[in-house]
Amino acid sequence: MKIAIHGRNFPESARSYIQSMFDELAQRQATILISHAYRGFLDMAGIVHYSEETYQPDEGVSEADFIFSLGGDGTLLDAVTHVGAREIPIVGINIGRLGFLATVSPATIRFMIDALYNQQFSIDDRSLVSVQSNIDIFNGLPFGLNDFTITRTQTSSMITVHTYLDGEFLNSYWADGLIISTPSGSTGYSLSCGGPVLLPQTNNFIITPISPHNLNVRPMIVMDSCRLSFEVESRSGNFLAALDSRSYTVDVSTRISVQKEQFKARLVKLSDDNFLNTLRSKLNWGWDIRN
Repeated sequence: MKIAIHGRNFPESARSYIQSMFDELAQRQATILISHAYRGFLDMAGIVHYSEETYQPDEGVSEADFIFSLGGDGTLLDAVTHVGAREIPIVGINIGRLGFLATVSPATIRFMIDALYNQQFSIDDRSLVSVQSNIDIFNGLPFGLNDFTITRTQTSSMITVHTYLDGEFLNSYWADGLIISTPSGSTGYSLSCGGPVLLPQTNNFIITPISPHNLNVRPMIVMDSCRLSFEVESRSGNFLAALDSRSYTVDVSTRISVQKEQFKARLVKLSDDNFLNTLRSKLNWGWDIRN
């Protein structure tokens, strides 16, 4: 089995679990491929990783049975761009904080590896958002798992986002910005701006305004088979366009449209991994003295 591994800094409390993971993979004679930046961090941290193979994140992973993401949800979003259209299954190991996407705890890493080798897992296909524009905004990676956002720059005043649904005018949002969220992203930025939570397999996008000037403008759910397009007005002459955690300043002359990506992100789910359980746990539902 060939395993690609990507990660970020980890706390000292996670060191033994990470070393145990590499020891277990080596014992099973797995071929280990590590992202270039993470390999350097592991060397500095004194982790024995049993690997001489690395890959460059901007080139992505060409061949692997799985890719392990060691960190939080942000690290897993990075891993999605490393995989792209190759749709290599992603295992999210939560060494971060919240962990809506990265759901494998460090203490269960050995159990997870055993489950992979014994085919005791399922694949959760997640839809992606794809961005098209007249310029290459996202350096050849115009897709994201959580959301696409249009926001004002730090120095600009409120912007106006003229929004069209399949070419038909929908609304002009006077706001700090606009979020186009996938179901996976419904528990992220969109939720903090008042958007609804969607189940992962829901075939929808959420249009969520950020601090709208008109208080009667609310989040809206649309089918992900539609195409959304935007024209932006800004006193500064530019705005920020972001895909997950990647953001760039864009001129208002740029024409942008969004639709569902043709390929998907494939997340590995173990037998005890349930989205409803994750919701209750991460959002503290039911944490009340009356319960």
